[in-house]
This record gives sequence, C-alpha cells and structure tokens, in this order.
Amino acid sequence: MTTILLTGGAGYIGSHVCLGLQAAGLDVVLLDNFCNSRPEVLTRIAALSGRAPVMVRGDVRDTALVKQTLVDHGIEAVVHFAALKAVGESVLKPLEYYENNVSGMLSLLHAMRESGCRRLVFSSSATVYGEPQQLPIPETHPRSHGNPYGHSKLMCEDMMAAVVRADPAWQMAVLRYFNPAGAHPSGLMGEDPNGTPHNLLPYVSQVAVGRLACLRIHGNDYPTPDGTGVRDYIHVMDLAAGHVAAVLRLLGAPGGFTLNLGSGRGHSVLEVVAAFEAASGRQIAHSFEPRRAGDVAVLCADPSQAQALLGWEARLSLADMCADAWRWQSANPKGYAP
Repeated sequence: MTTILLTGGAGYIGSHVCLGLQAAGLDVVLLDNFCNSRPEVLTRIAALSGRAPVMVRGDVRDTALVKQTLVDHGIEAVVHFAALKAVGESVLKPLEYYENNVSGMLSLLHAMRESGCRRLVFSSSATVYGEPQQLPIPETHPRSHGNPYGHSKLMCEDMMAAVVRADPAWQMAVLRYFNPAGAHPSGLMGEDPNGTPHNLLPYVSQVAVGRLACLRIHGNDYPTPDGTGVRDYIHVMDLAAGHVAAVLRLLGAPGGFTLNLGSGRGHSVLEVVAAFEAASGRQIAHSFEPRRAGDVAVLCADPSQAQALLGWEARLSLADMCADAWRWQSANPKGYAP
C-alpha cells in the first residue's frame, strides 16, 4: 500500500485531505504538534473513513523525527501543511512566521533528502502574488509579497526550486490556495482555530453560534463594489480533491508543477455575510474597522491550469460553503472541544 505523510495533518485542511487520500486507497500518516489543531479530529476521521490514520505527535522542525517517520513508514510522498497562516498575525509576529514556516520547510527537505523520499506537495498561498497586477491571477503572474506570511511561502517555493535544480530526481508540486472555507458535509469536521479566528468563515460562524458578539470587518473603503475586500473562496472539499489529484499525478508521472487552486470567482466580505445569513437563518452583527496591514483589495484565481493538468475544478458554491460551515459550527458550537 502506498503511504503518504501529511505534516500538519490534523489541521483544518490536512484532516480533509486525509479523508480524500484514504478514499483514494492510500494509507496516511499524520505528523502534527497540535499548535492549531485538536487530537479529537482523529476520532472524527476514523468515524468517517472507517480507518484511523497513523499519528506521530511532533514538530516538523524536528528533522530527526521527520526522517525516522519517513523511513519507518516507507513514505512515498509528503504533503506539507505545517505552518502558521494568518496574514495579520504575521505582520505583528514576523520572526515566529519565518521560524515556523521557513525553518520547517528546511527541516523537512533535509529529512526527505536523507531518507530518499523525493515527492513533495507544498501548501502555498495566493499571497505570493502580492498586489495583483492582473485579474484573474495566472501562475505566471510576477511574485512578490506584502506581509511576512506571504514572504515565508515565497521563500519556501524558492527553496523547492533550488533543490530541483540541484537534483532533478525530485518531484515538487506547489499548490497556491486562494481562500479555503466550508466544512465536511457530515458536520463532523470543520475549521476550529485557536483563539479569535483570522479567517472570515469561522469568524462569521462563531458570531452566528454566539461565541463571538460581532464580526469586525477590516476595511470598507477598498475599490470594490461594496468597499469590502474581495476573495476567491474555495470549498475545503474541493481543495482536498485538488491535493489528491496532485499526489496521484506525482505518483504516476515524472516532473512537478505549480498550480492555483481557486474557484475563479470573487466574493466580497459583505456577500459572504449575506450568504451565511441565508444559510443559517441568523443575523450576523458586524462593524467596520480600519484596513488590516498586508491585505489587498481583490484576489481571484485563474484555475485553468489545474483543470488542464489534473482534470480538477472547484465544483461547490459559496452557498455550499456557508451551509456546510453552519452545519459544522451549529453541531459543534465549541469546535472539537468537549
């Protein structure tokens, strides 16, 4: 049986990708330090798939542990999620972001080289495009960054490219996400961040369920139709399917690739609020705050290359994301906590 390692695999995206890989007939090993995830997710994965993944508790920056995991389980490909991921927080805590994200990638690449595993799918981000020069954004768009989070992802991409230039036997896939949202349709798994959420959908969900009093919208003076930021939201189940397709491509064909994973359509913050109100039947109290450092007005993907190479496209709508996010949050008002 082919076995895949997911670093940060107990997190929001990693847990959904785990289910997708299991459904595709692959074995999965998760490595996570639970800094922004919960052990309870393992029980939910087992309930949904009938198979509990192997769990290794630890930090991706522990090179010896990662190497031992790769060797012990005969890992044939790695999907690397383990990273800090909030734009605003990265502006306030830049050193923590470089330490976690860049050092984590460096440690992983060392462990993979030493163990002989040469296939890697990297969880990158649309933030590597910086301020968009064209919309929708193709993979050929110039890269830049407006915050330490985006810079850390860009640095990781550059490290991967340098490794491939030095040793073409490596197979590297870079997946640039736009804005993941939603939850598993069962309501058993979803996004459960520590503290106040940095992403829009879990923040709105927590206001709807009563955990937070009011949604703080950062900026209503952007050059967009309603003044709020526009983003390309992609359902986490579509995102998981994109990862499965990427892993299967690396296992079945030589070479690597860089692809956008997005829907190709943008929605403003106020559009998302209205869609969530329709899904939940609840009013979302909100207020407007000054713009947040590091944010841009509009981000929207050109996902056509993912369709051409992997046969993948986003199929689920904003209404689906809101309905599934509400099903998760209303059934689990405290997230994975008892």
